[in-house]
Amino acid sequence: MAQDTQTRRAFLESVTMTAILSATGIAADRAQAQTPSSTPSGLALEHVRAPRSIPPANSCDCHAHIFDPLRFPYAAKRTYTPGPATVADLIAFEKRIGIDRVVLVQPSGYGTDNRCLLDALEQLGQRARGVAVIDPKQIAPTEIDALHAAGVRSIRLNLEVQGEHRSNYARAAIVDALNAAAAHNWSIQIYADLELIQSVADTIAQAHTPFVLDHFGGMKAEKGFEQPGFDTLLELLRGGNAYVKLSAPYRASKLSSYANLTPFARKLIETAPDRLIWASDWPHTGSSGKRSGDLRQIEPFRQIDEGTVMDLLHDWMPNDATYRKILVENPARLYGFPA
Repeated sequence: MAQDTQTRRAFLESVTMTAILSATGIAADRAQAQTPSSTPSGLALEHVRAPRSIPPANSCDCHAHIFDPLRFPYAAKRTYTPGPATVADLIAFEKRIGIDRVVLVQPSGYGTDNRCLLDALEQLGQRARGVAVIDPKQIAPTEIDALHAAGVRSIRLNLEVQGEHRSNYARAAIVDALNAAAAHNWSIQIYADLELIQSVADTIAQAHTPFVLDHFGGMKAEKGFEQPGFDTLLELLRGGNAYVKLSAPYRASKLSSYANLTPFARKLIETAPDRLIWASDWPHTGSSGKRSGDLRQIEPFRQIDEGTVMDLLHDWMPNDATYRKILVENPARLYGFPA
């Protein structure tokens, strides 16, 4: 009976993987998937070119996700269903763009089940750090200690994907996260609309914990410098405990060239070059505002040429020293990588 159960389980897992691979257009031919045009799972790489300017040694991608649904099933309560993007896929991608270090961010699809994140951290070793999603009111101190020992250095508050715009809710979530982060002085990573950031800016400014504001701090380039919250974002940077992540330009700009981001990026760099970090947002999940809610559908990843994005980042820099700060020194200080 036990053997029949194992056989049935293996068959179901095989069928599930076949369905996922088919839905995402991943080739079943593993030999072909090992070619330079794709990652080991078949995620396309031919559209990703190496950047013109080789990143400095120990450059860090401060926001990437791992999806491994056959080994680590997604949470029942989620807003989308992505295909696989494994550690081997990530390594192939980072090698293509010349990045040595990475910060893995717990995806919303896994909820507070951080097993996939911890498995990836173990595989990557000292080249990686983690950002976990937890329930601060439920997690035990020993669990926080275990997460820290595994390489976790931050707590994620993904308010934007939750569709959360209530300042009272955001403020309470921040306070709870601060209490959980205190034992190891973890940072608090927030993805939220810029107006929501503005509404809780006083709580962020008064804390003695680093805050990381995702995806250009939630600003939208098409709204211009007068958009509510942009001046507040600059003040938070000047305050010294907030970082802004120059990541996922497709979430901050509607232009395929991201050209309208240039004045904002340069203003951020001029304001606080010591408080900026860069990230790819690999494997580039879709937009929360365009999801149907049908979790049976596998959401395709965006096709982003990260080499072009990194070239744009380099063009924003006033000098190589600032480029090194954003890619190497700032993330090393924030996430505890060796100097």
